[in-house]
Amino acid sequence: MSRQMHFVAFLIVGPTSHHHGMWRHPESENRFLDPGFWETLAQTLEAGRFDALFFADVLTFYNDTIMRKGGQMSLLDPVPLVAMMARATQRIGLGLTMSTSFLPAYSVARTLASLDFLSGGRVAWNVVTSTADREAQIHGAGELLPRNERYERADEMLKICQDLWTGWSEGAIVMDKDSGRFIDEAQMRRTDFQGRYLSANGVFPVPPSAQGHPVIMQAGSSPRGREFAAEWAEMIFTLQHSLRDMQAFYTDIKERVAKAGRNPDHCKILTSVDPIIGETEAIAREKQAYINDRVDPELAVALVSSHVGIDLSHYPLDKPISDINAEAGSRGSMDVILQAGGLTLGEAAKRFATSELCPQVVGTAEQVADQLQVFFEEKGCDGFIMTPTEMPGSFESFTRSVVPILQKRGLYRKDYPGTTLRQTLQD
Repeated sequence: MSRQMHFVAFLIVGPTSHHHGMWRHPESENRFLDPGFWETLAQTLEAGRFDALFFADVLTFYNDTIMRKGGQMSLLDPVPLVAMMARATQRIGLGLTMSTSFLPAYSVARTLASLDFLSGGRVAWNVVTSTADREAQIHGAGELLPRNERYERADEMLKICQDLWTGWSEGAIVMDKDSGRFIDEAQMRRTDFQGRYLSANGVFPVPPSAQGHPVIMQAGSSPRGREFAAEWAEMIFTLQHSLRDMQAFYTDIKERVAKAGRNPDHCKILTSVDPIIGETEAIAREKQAYINDRVDPELAVALVSSHVGIDLSHYPLDKPISDINAEAGSRGSMDVILQAGGLTLGEAAKRFATSELCPQVVGTAEQVADQLQVFFEEKGCDGFIMTPTEMPGSFESFTRSVVPILQKRGLYRKDYPGTTLRQTLQD
């Protein structure tokens, strides 16, 4: 079978996702606090045969402007939402974001393994290290570790989780009523890990899921983030500006994965795009201009500040973004912004607040399918992270109009290959 695209939907339990005008669009329902909304959306995406959906997470309000103007925020913990969406679906993968910087490894491993088991092996963990001291402060940690140390802690977290998740051998549960034996302890392995930042000692009580353990997803762009992704990630969420940027990232990551001793085909690279679809190209362009104009300039600077991890509000808007020292913040996020070229802070912020500087794929359904096909066939990616500009309309129009075109071209599945997320990704 020829190579086929993979699709994952980007979600946040709040007023916006990547596009910071989304909640202000007249057709956005803004029902992000309604459990039924998320269940219906999951069913829509499953009908479109998406590999997965995943929730990004924001652990606190990054700044007062984002709070006041409806920027990127998570108003609910996505863990119970994922559990509810699992009950409303059968095949689509269900991802959630958990930071490695604050919680004990056992707590993370137990929550994710339980969700993975109960969903029939459909859970993915989007691994993040966090970038804002406000997140550390609300956890009582004061401030974040330096960037490289955050990744060292993340490495320890993944090592512990993987060891816990693989501690059960087949046949461990005996459940023999006559003998009274429930578990064969000889089939259980104890985890004993003592690291610089994290430790765990004991036997993990959650049995393995149908896919063994959760799929690992990651979005690091810095050299250290790419190194981490090459070792652990099965899905990579990347933000790139152009086909050339996509191709460079794709080649680099695939080479790193191979050097790490893994099969590059088992690490899917998904680049973020915002589809905007119209009955004609002119209508689609009008839709694009309209939604992009909903972005508040002050909110845009606040958003960039939250991603970079430093307050940019005291810089003049006409200052070149390349002249701003962001060493204290997220190097990966700053590198993504710098890829756009010689922009001022104001220009970069406005563009970042529309699509986080990723392509807005605009046109008729045929034209959108054409653009995605080029990115895919020219080895810019293995598929796409689809981010909405209105909710739930962006996903509804895409699944009804673009997906059938890609299926007809043989570029996208007509059904799921199995029951687990890992089966879907490796198909």
